[in-house]
Amino acid sequence: MPTALRWLLYPLVVILGLAAMAVAMAAVVLSLTYPNLPSLEILTDYRPKVPLRVYTADGFLLGEFGEERRAVVSIQDVPVIMKQAILAAEDERFYQHGGVDTQGVLRALYANLVSGGKRQGASTITQQVAKNFFLSSEKTYTRKLYEALLSFKIEHNLSKDQILELYINQIFLGQRAYGFAAAAQIYFGKPLGELTLAEAAMLAGLPKAPSTFNPVINPKRARLRQQYVLRRMNELGFITDAQQEVALQQPLVIKREVNSTPMHAEFVTEMARQIAAERFPDDVYTRGLRVYTTIVREDQEAAYNSVRRGVMDYDRRHGYRGAEAYVDLSEIKSEQDEALDELLLEFQDAEDLHPAIVLDVDSKRIRAYRRGGEIVTVSGEGLKFAARMIDDKAPPHKRLRRGAVIRVQTDDKDTWRIVQLPEAEAAFLAADPHDGAIRALVGGFDFNRSQFNHVTQAWRQPGSSFKPFIYSGALEKGFTPASVINDEPISFPSSVTGSQSWEPKNYDGKYEGPMRMRTALAKSKNMVSIRLLQASGVRFVQDYVTRFGFEASKHPPYLTMALGAGSVTPWEMVTAYAVFANGGYRIRPYVVREIQDDKKQVLARAEPITAGDETLRAIDPRNAYLMDSMLRDVTIYGTAARASATLKRHDLAGKTGTTNEHVDAWFCGYQQTVVACSWIGFDQPRNLGSGETGGTAALPTWISYMAKVLKDVPESFLPAPEGVVAVASPGNSGKGPAEELFYQENAPAELEPEPPVDHSIKPED
Repeated sequence: MPTALRWLLYPLVVILGLAAMAVAMAAVVLSLTYPNLPSLEILTDYRPKVPLRVYTADGFLLGEFGEERRAVVSIQDVPVIMKQAILAAEDERFYQHGGVDTQGVLRALYANLVSGGKRQGASTITQQVAKNFFLSSEKTYTRKLYEALLSFKIEHNLSKDQILELYINQIFLGQRAYGFAAAAQIYFGKPLGELTLAEAAMLAGLPKAPSTFNPVINPKRARLRQQYVLRRMNELGFITDAQQEVALQQPLVIKREVNSTPMHAEFVTEMARQIAAERFPDDVYTRGLRVYTTIVREDQEAAYNSVRRGVMDYDRRHGYRGAEAYVDLSEIKSEQDEALDELLLEFQDAEDLHPAIVLDVDSKRIRAYRRGGEIVTVSGEGLKFAARMIDDKAPPHKRLRRGAVIRVQTDDKDTWRIVQLPEAEAAFLAADPHDGAIRALVGGFDFNRSQFNHVTQAWRQPGSSFKPFIYSGALEKGFTPASVINDEPISFPSSVTGSQSWEPKNYDGKYEGPMRMRTALAKSKNMVSIRLLQASGVRFVQDYVTRFGFEASKHPPYLTMALGAGSVTPWEMVTAYAVFANGGYRIRPYVVREIQDDKKQVLARAEPITAGDETLRAIDPRNAYLMDSMLRDVTIYGTAARASATLKRHDLAGKTGTTNEHVDAWFCGYQQTVVACSWIGFDQPRNLGSGETGGTAALPTWISYMAKVLKDVPESFLPAPEGVVAVASPGNSGKGPAEELFYQENAPAELEPEPPVDHSIKPED
């Protein structure tokens, strides 16, 4: 053999020998490793961690709880543009390779050799599935070997569509979102099927680096990544040049408040979470439980908007308090400096009350920077509320100047105006008076500011809104709506009150002498309530009010009980007023209707008690009927006359309440289909201000809610029970009913004319 040929063969033999050894070693490794690879049961029986979800009674999502925010979707329901965007961004040869893309591996190896290190990967979608389900994220050759072997095994056992479906549902995409369906809701607030090409490309760019390309945190980098995905989709023939250009020009609206719920029902959602966690403590946030509440979407939105408007109107009546804070603008180089956003980080939006930094100000306008780069100009009517804080004479620590942090809001005409975060709190609760199903619940002005639920946790004095229960007790003691009681000053020594001597007064300081009980309730006369309680017996009434759901210990047996000096919650007040609304039955309010598992099998269901069951009777049906009649007078010609006048109906009933020193303002009332209670006050009790009564501060919220929920509801009234008779009522001066109602055994042959009283409407109790 020639020497030259020998020199050529020796290297070739060595190379072939080494290759054979490598193949043999690989075969040994495969034979030993492949059988020991983990079972694919976790993939074939895919059970992801699905969060707890809370819904309205009519099926709308209220919120979700869990470390992983996930929505599992079938591959058939994934839009084509989403699949194409994912393939363009992550694995263009997914449907051609067998789990490992050799072309991609060779390309990555070359790039790594040129760059001098392991800097570029070539993971396929299948490999990412293997890693996400079975392996750690460490970058070692051993882990990559296992990843490749697992990928071959996955490809051998699952179809391409099955693998892609697992990837689409499992991949982490930032903001606690797992899977593209969840990400579509979290980033864009819409289902996967409604995504535009531009939005799909933005999401498809996230798997490579969810934090780096997060459009909430890094919008510029996210935009660059989206442009890359669109370019690759065009190069692969998935989209045309025209489609690419349209997508590039489309402005994207990113949901920045990523923790917000689709509806304003945070307090309800939290209550539902607690109920589910108590019932299923072990895996409540991972097994996909579905909690259906009794909340009705339209009712909840009406209640939320009514509370917000009521508190904002109250706050506006008491004037502008000045700048919320001040920030240092000395280092700011321009009005579009990103550092301005950093200065606003500690000032969160409160729904539509947006924080902004004043850039410049004069007597006619204010220019301010709002989060995201928007320059807001406030002038004219929008400036009036804060005008006194622009003046040089305004307190230096409150004056509006450059660097001041203010709140801005758009009005009905989309014009900016200055507002402020209110200091007052509020609560609103509405329920079905026949079975106790809660229709709407607002536990405070802003859940993000305070999670304290004023509906269930705030024990406050009810003031005159407690008087109906005193009157109901008096009916049981033989009084009638026509009973005449003296509205004149009265005083008591400390031995009677339990503390110190007491000289109560009427709200307006005026006294009208003898009047019927019906008129006294409508006009909320304190002297009459005290005399009724005294005549009925405080011990009797203390026990009697427990029939309505009140705790006796919260209402000490003193005459101050007549003015609502005890403690109640809005939840208790709705429970109690429902007794009058439904004809005398004690119902039990509830907020969760049922809990289902991820297969929609019912795990727990509420068993409401319904009015009509005589075992639930709290008071005589005749008592309820007479009280309903008197409480309707309150809304027709009494302290809540604004209700019937505004809503143009006569089937409304209820009672205003204002506590001593104007600390709490209430209105509790009902129509036959809904009972509701409105409260406003401060967390640290203090005076709401002169003239801020139940009729002024709380009633408008109740009216606003009822205007929405009763819009198409016909008038309805309690049917008269047996044993009630009507007697003509002369001399009522056009106020009150033409006939008076009595228990049959108490009815007079004829009724004396009502004593002359001033029937004009007073401001409040």
